[in-house]
Amino acid sequence: MTTRTRASASPAEASPFTELALTFLTGEGHLYDPYTGADLAAGETPALSHAARAGLEAPRYCPLCKRRMIVQVRPDGWTAKCSRHGSVDSALLER
Repeated sequence: MTTRTRASASPAEASPFTELALTFLTGEGHLYDPYTGADLAAGETPALSHAARAGLEAPRYCPLCKRRMIVQVRPDGWTAKCSRHGSVDSALLER
């Protein structure tokens, strides 16, 4: 009988600091608005909702590539995942 072992996650995957999380933590590198998808590099100024301005709304767009993110809203926060840049959790951002 042969046993199969599952490959362990690489150190980059195991770290909570994905490229997306680092972008939110540093506040740098935002090419697109995470709430509206507006192109910040082109100088667009998005009209944010009151909840987004207060930090209560989960981001819907990846600020690096403008893809729609998979967002899970929980009673204690949210998790957002981009298929290209990883995920970010509101607990990591202390929101």
